[in-house]
Formats: sequence, C-alpha cells, structure tokens
Amino acid sequence: MVIGAGPNGFAAGILLAQKGLAVLIVEANEEVGGGVRSAELTLPGFTHDVCSAIHPLTIASPFFQTLPLDEFGLEFVQPGASLAHPLDDGTAVLLKRSVEETAAGLGTDGLSYERLVKILARNWGVLAEDILAPLGVPRNPFFMAAFGLKGFASAKSLADHYFKETRARAMFAGNAAHSMIPLESVPSAAFGLVLLLTAHAVGWGFPRGGAKNISFALRDYFLSLGGEIETNCEVENIDELPASKAVLFDITPKQIVRIAGHRLSESYKKRLEKFRYGAGAFKVDFALSEPIPWKADECFEAGTVHLGGTFEEIAASEREHEQGKISGNPFVLVAQHTLFDATRAPAGMHTAWAYCHVPNNSTVDMTESIENQIERFAPGFKDCILAKAVKTPAALERWNANYIGGDINGGAGTLSQLFTRPVMKFDPYAIPSKGLYICSSSTPPGGGVHGMCGYHAAKSVLKNEFGMK
Repeated sequence: MVIGAGPNGFAAGILLAQKGLAVLIVEANEEVGGGVRSAELTLPGFTHDVCSAIHPLTIASPFFQTLPLDEFGLEFVQPGASLAHPLDDGTAVLLKRSVEETAAGLGTDGLSYERLVKILARNWGVLAEDILAPLGVPRNPFFMAAFGLKGFASAKSLADHYFKETRARAMFAGNAAHSMIPLESVPSAAFGLVLLLTAHAVGWGFPRGGAKNISFALRDYFLSLGGEIETNCEVENIDELPASKAVLFDITPKQIVRIAGHRLSESYKKRLEKFRYGAGAFKVDFALSEPIPWKADECFEAGTVHLGGTFEEIAASEREHEQGKISGNPFVLVAQHTLFDATRAPAGMHTAWAYCHVPNNSTVDMTESIENQIERFAPGFKDCILAKAVKTPAALERWNANYIGGDINGGAGTLSQLFTRPVMKFDPYAIPSKGLYICSSSTPPGGGVHGMCGYHAAKSVLKNEFGMK
C-alpha cells in the first residue's frame, strides 16, 4: 500500500505492480498528483500549474524514461531555449540545448562554461544513475568524481572560480538558487550544475495541457498494471488501513509521526522530529491579455525566465530568507507556457506562473514584490494582468499537505540532509518498524518531479519484504 498519489507514490506503486504485486494507492485529495496538478485558478479557460511547472527532471529521470507514458497521453513541449536571464541593460542570457550556443552568449566566460559542463552534459545518461540515487558506491565513478569535484561546493565559490563577467555569473546564480539555500552554502553549486546539465541533455520541457498530464499518465499506466487507487481517503491513523505486507509513505516526516508515531521507536521518532524543513514559496498565477512584454527579445524564446539581476542580487535574496527576513528585491522564477502551448489559455490570451522564496510559513504578501520584479524587466506587465491567484506558503500546504510551511522540496537541501534525509541510515527508505517505508522527496535524491525517491523506496521493499531485486 502507498499513502499519497504524487509522482513518487506512483513511481513506487508502478515498480511494485510491474513485479506482479497487488498495490493500492490511497490519496487524501479528490485528484491525484500532489504538487503536479493543474487547475483554472484565475479565469475560465486559463490552465495554471498548481506548483511544479517546468519538468527537466521528469524527462531526465532514469525510471520515468523506462515507462511508456507517451502511450498514455503525455507529450512534452520544448521551447527554443530552456531559460532566459534578463539583465538591466536590456539584454538576456539564454540557456540553450547546445553547449556551444550557450557559451557563445557568455563573452569571455564562454570557454570556461564549456569546460564546466560539456563532458558532464554529454554523459548525463550515466551520471543521472548516481546523482538521482541514495549515497553508495557510484556505478560510474569517473563521471561522478568529475561532478563531485565541481558540484561539492557553494555556488559562490564555483562562480568565482569559473566566471569573471556578469552574464555567466548571473545565469549560474539563478540555477543554483533553485536549491533554496544560500549561495554561499554547500551544496548549492550541485543544484545549479544539475539544472545546467539537464538543459543541455534533455531540455527544460513541460507537458502540453498542464502538469496534471504527468500525473494522469502515471495514474493510467499504474491502473493498466492492475493497480488500484482510492481518492478522498485521508489517513489519520495507520491502524485504520487494511492489512498489507508493506506501507510506503509518500509524505514527509512530520506527517509520518502524526499518522504512525505509535509504531515508531522513540529514538527514530525523535530523529524524524528534528528533520529540518526549508524555505517556503510564495506563488502568483496570472491571466494575461498578451505575452509578458519583455525588454529583451531573447526572453520570448524561453519557457522559463529567472528574474534577479546579478549574482550578488540573487545571493542577497536567498541569504535573507535563510535568515528569516523578507527580501525587498526577491529572486523570482517565471514560467510562460502559453508562448509554446496554446491549449492553456483562450485564443490570444496568456498565462504566467511566478514565485519567490520566503521564510518557511511566512505570512507576508509578496504579490507586489513579484509584480515589481517582472515589471523591472518587462515594463507594462501590470497593464496586461486580467486576473491573478495568490498562493501563500500556508495555502500551498493546504493544497498539498507535503508542502510544510510552503517548502516544496520536502525538506531543506542542506549538506547535512542531502544524502541523509530523513535521517542518517544505510537504507534511508526503510523505517525501523516492520513493513513501513518512506518514499517521498524527504528521502534521497530529494525534491523534483523525477520519481526516483519512490523508485528506490520500492526497491527497498522488494528486497526486504519479498526477497526480490
């Protein structure tokens, strides 16, 4: 049995069902998907992604790549560029599929950029098997060592070593800021490097019609294997569930303690209670009368736009939320799906998806700050707004109970929790109570719509409970 029908819950359920086991997934919400859902949040006909919006790790996932999800309606849209990072001079840096084309836009840092990413990007397929896995003996030690020498650092130290000019430093800062930890902290460089590599290896695509189509494809494939799903089934106590050989929790430590704390040893429960949640997200969805009017034409080529100016500005923003402060100039992430997917809005209309990082469980309204940051690089943006929908950290948690205090990554991505989440344990997925396992993003390799947490948890179940590989 799996509690939670997010991507990791489905990944676990699918692998177990592929092995011929009977699997039931129970989901508290009416619709499956967790954070990978879509809805008309602003006006009728405007499809917005509730949380996750751009999905390079879904495309790059070693497990998802083995699944016939295209046969179940999943189609990815690939913009001409993965990312645009506009600057105040009216230009923008483009992160494109080609390493060489990207490097050509970085001036004198171009050769350094190629040296940083080229070999690793070419070998992403084998590298991903180790990066998106729990700590252990690498399958590909040469490439993992090459990645580790670069990624096991702070974003600041890596940027200082490789880049001298504003453009490359700014682009790298925006990628590293996805870590939601200060850019002076290890391993923020690794987060930025992974995103650069996926841009070159697979592109930052997104599902046509909405993120919900990832979840629907996973659901339909799981059902085709004989799996069962029960929605509107919120589990308050594990003892309420029917007997099963194993229970996998696609939820975070706080919820596990609430639901199954009486089944846990006091020592393990205390370790779970010490699990640290990360920064929160404050999100605004916009219905627009026209595309965002970017000053830099390059921005119209990209599905994702990072707004924050220079490395120093972005680093300051990420440092402030870590200190419990609200940034007056936040780093803002924007997705503009409708430039490339007309199915998401009425003819001629557009959507924009934007969020910034705030202290966990912050109650400060960041709507104006987000709009001002977009307006900074796209004068006239506010005049295009037809409607907007705001999701505070608390609202995100209500929508998806795994987003504790607005933390969309299942826990802080600090060095101490990178490979040892939720606790330091040889098998982090196996709870030391017979038949209980955790398969959420609170386990390695952490946040992202890649399903690898669920996949590795299911491997643990197969080995420990059934003696299967």
